[in-house]
Formats: sequence, C-alpha cells, structure tokens
Amino acid sequence: MVQKAKIPIGIEDFEEMRTMGYYYVDKTGLIRTLLERFGKVNLFTRPRRFGKTLNMSMLKHFLEVGCDGTLFDGLEISGEKELCDKYMGKFPVISISLKNAASDTFDSTKEMLRNIIGKEALRFLFLMQSDRLSETEHKQYKAIIHVDDNGIFTMADSLLKDSLLLLSCFLQKHYGQKAIILIDEYDVPLDKAYQSGYYDVMLELIRSIFGAALKSNSSLYFAVLTGCLRISKESIFTGLNNFSVYTVKDVRYNEYFGFTDNDVRAILKNYELMEQYDSIKEWYNGYQFGKLGIYCPWDVIRYCDDLCDGNATEPQNYWINTSSNDIIRRFIDKADVSARDEIEMLINGGSIKKEIHQELTYRDLDSDIDNLWSLLFTTGYLTQDGKDEKGMSKLIIPNREIHWIYVQQIRKWFKDETRKDILKLENFCRAFQENDTAAIEEGFTSYLKKTISIRDTSVKKEMKENFYHGILLGLFGNMSGWKVRSNAESGEGYSDISVEIEDQEIGIIIELKYAENAAFDDGCREAMKQIKDRNYAEKMIDDGMKIIHQYGIACYKKRCKVISD
Repeated sequence: MVQKAKIPIGIEDFEEMRTMGYYYVDKTGLIRTLLERFGKVNLFTRPRRFGKTLNMSMLKHFLEVGCDGTLFDGLEISGEKELCDKYMGKFPVISISLKNAASDTFDSTKEMLRNIIGKEALRFLFLMQSDRLSETEHKQYKAIIHVDDNGIFTMADSLLKDSLLLLSCFLQKHYGQKAIILIDEYDVPLDKAYQSGYYDVMLELIRSIFGAALKSNSSLYFAVLTGCLRISKESIFTGLNNFSVYTVKDVRYNEYFGFTDNDVRAILKNYELMEQYDSIKEWYNGYQFGKLGIYCPWDVIRYCDDLCDGNATEPQNYWINTSSNDIIRRFIDKADVSARDEIEMLINGGSIKKEIHQELTYRDLDSDIDNLWSLLFTTGYLTQDGKDEKGMSKLIIPNREIHWIYVQQIRKWFKDETRKDILKLENFCRAFQENDTAAIEEGFTSYLKKTISIRDTSVKKEMKENFYHGILLGLFGNMSGWKVRSNAESGEGYSDISVEIEDQEIGIIIELKYAENAAFDDGCREAMKQIKDRNYAEKMIDDGMKIIHQYGIACYKKRCKVISD
C-alpha cells in the first residue's frame, strides 16, 4: 500500500515541505511569472492564511546562492530550463518576516525588529572574513549582529534604519551580485502600532528602514513584499521606481495565493475525500481573486486533516482561531442604520455596491465608514462579485465560514448593547418567570428590531434557529441567580434553553423555531409539542423545581410569537 503524503498543517518552510514528505500544491508558476516581468519592488496583498509565507520561502530557496535545486524537481518551474539556468541559486537573498513584530509598546516592537534583522544577518557570518569588505564595513556588520550578555541585539536606532541597506551592500560586495530582499507581512508592525497608540513613531521607523533599503539602493536587484494592506499614502513606498502592486483585484498572480478548484479536487482525490467536496466548497470557497474563484488553503488543509484523523465530520470554523475578528465588531459599532441594513443584506445572501479604496492609511480606517468596507474586502471578510458600469465593486460574504463569523460578532455586539439598559433587560427576563407571554413577545420583538436578522434562503433552518437561540441566550446571561443551560440533556432529548431559579424553585423551558413564511402558530405548536413529547420537564422536576413554565417561541425576520403551556 502506497503511503499518502503528510498533510502540511502549519508548514510554511518550502524546504521542509519538500523534504519531509508533505503534500505540496505546486505554486512554482509564481516564480516564472515574477521573473518574466518583475518591478524593482513587488508587493502582493492578500488576506491572512492564503500562502504568502510559503511562497516567500519558495522564492528564497529558488533564488539564493547555494540553494538545493532538487527541491524543485518535478514541479512546474523545473520545465523552465532557461529561467532556471539564469536565476536559480544566483543571488544573495535577505529574507525576513515581520509577522511577529507586534507588541503593545514601541520600544518592545523595535526590539523585535532588531532581533528579526539581527538573526537574519547572522546567516551571513562569512562576511566577517570577507576580504571584499572594508574595515569600516566589517565594524558595521559586527554592530548589526552584536548581542549583549542577555542575547539581545544592541544595534543603535540609526543602524537599525540602515540595516537592510547595509546588508544588501555587503552581500553585493562579497558575491559581486546584487541582492534580493524578501519582506513577509510588512504591515503587521503598523497594524499593531495603530491599535496600541504608537502609530506615528512606528510609521517613521518603518518608513526609514524601507526607504533606505528599497529606494535608490544600487545593491538591490529586486524586492518582494507581502501584506494585507497597501499603505502607499503613508509615503512608505513614495518615490520608488518601477513599483508594482498586485492585489486581490488583479488577474496576474491570482492562482498562486490560495487554492483553485482544481487544487482542491486533487487534494480530496489524493486523500479519498471527494464526498466532502460540496461541503468544502460551501464553507471555504467563494473568494474572487481577479476573475478566479479561490479557496482559503488553511481551512481546506485543516478540515482534510481533521477528516483523516476522525476529529470532525462537518466543516469547522478554523479562521476564527487564526485571525482577529475585531474588525467586524469595530465596523458594527460604527455602522449607522443604513450600514447595518447593508450588513443584514449581506448576511441574508445579498450583495452591496461600494467603491473600494485599496490604498488606505491606518488613519483613514476609522475616519469614514466607507473605508471600513474597503478594509473588510482587503482582509477577506468580503469578496467581489463583479463590477457595475460605474466601476463600483459588487461585494458579498465569500462563504459559510465567514458568514458564521459575522453572526458571532453580531451576537457579541447585541449582547453588549442590551446590557446598557439593565432595567429593561431585567423586566424582560422577569416576564419569563412570571409567565407573562405578552410581555415576552413585546420585549423580544423590540430586541429583534435592534439587531440583524437572518433570513437567507440558502441558510439551513436550524442555523436560523440557532441565531435566535443565541440572541435569547445572551439576554439571559446577566441574570443573577439564574442557572442557564443551552442544549442541555433533558428527558428524551436536548432542550434549546433551560433555566432554573433555585431560590424560587421556578424552572423555565424554551424551544425556538424558525417560522417559515411567517407561519408563527405552526412554529409555536411544533415547539410546544417537542417540549412535551420529549419530556423536557423531567430533569427540572428531579432538580426540585415546583413551578415549571414551558414556552414555544416562533421567530421570523424581526418578529416573534410566544405561547406557553
């Protein structure tokens, strides 16, 4: 029996991918496309977890002096003999990632930058003995790699700003060949600085480092950068000659970041998981890069791994554990009534038309709600679905996974909003223990009008019911003395929500139904029948509850009906 390749969970090093028996989706066509027409500085902007780091590692292992050419045997680029002869293993390469250069303070982030650049400089220890460097250059190199007794790199701020420039100059002198600079996740330090309140000083430092290394650097052959945002208005890239930017809107390079449909089919066939194709497409496909449909590779790989290990049968939300989703919450907080209506339209399977600004500053992000639409698009929480005649972008939520994240963030926002009026919330909850169905119905309808409803016809009925379930559960969350359970085993099944108020010996059982086509009476009767047929009250009786109120609640859009036993 032939052993299948290992599934590459979290593998971002190309050499490890190729030598340790991992399944590799061939993206080496990126090398050919880049080398056929590269700019002096090339920036690729893509959302997180779309293979940017692995592609940068691939470029390094192809271009760097002393590379192992056998890593590319059998891959697409190996068929380009002329390009391989001209470029493979011919260049000194400086390769750094700024994805971990993020801290709550400027000083600690600056220390991280020293550490990242200093460690990369240590790869070139042969420069210490290079007879092609001057005495002054030897001293500068030693200062870049110098560490104190605690192993902390000590280069002065002025040297830090010139460090990449100097390294490229030293390498060119040693090899007699201009250097290539690779900078992965270039915008992470700026993002963290903006969130933590030291943006201006961080911007000045990054501008200085990049300006020295990428502008008028006679030792630079070309540079490649990756990130989520193109921050050109900040003057980081101003004045660069032959500066090329490739975003999710561009056709060029669209197949090299993320998985195409053919990639996914090949993976599923390899691991004998083709029966999961439709689910994977629904949950993880839907991104439009240029004119090509793209899947999030991280999600596909993780789900395949869980399927093979028997850890999952249904698709999971992997994105939420790898990215901060605060952007959606920030957007909802700032959204006016019109913007919230547009969010509701998106969640319900519709589209909106917006002008997308891809060249944003971080200062722009909170200044205008339209810029936050652009940020949602750039970071992968929205995708384009064509343009109208005025050049506006038609935006949609890409897939079921991102749809789920929106719903979760809306629930959190709604929960926080309702806590602002404690008296109203307490009166609403008290209506359940007093069996006041009219007050429950009026109160719940009032809350539903303030949130965003789900009525997308493509969303399964149980998912819609879960949405209303989550809202009601959140409303009960702050009630002192209430023991609230969700989907707790009771009788012969699992009740949606159960509450025990022990000091008053009152139990509350709630079953929620989505009222298809506003059939509220049918939904309420179905809910009450389920409560009684499955004997949900049994556990509460065993727990000593003397009074038990049972509620069937049917919801549709922003309306509801409530009946009790």
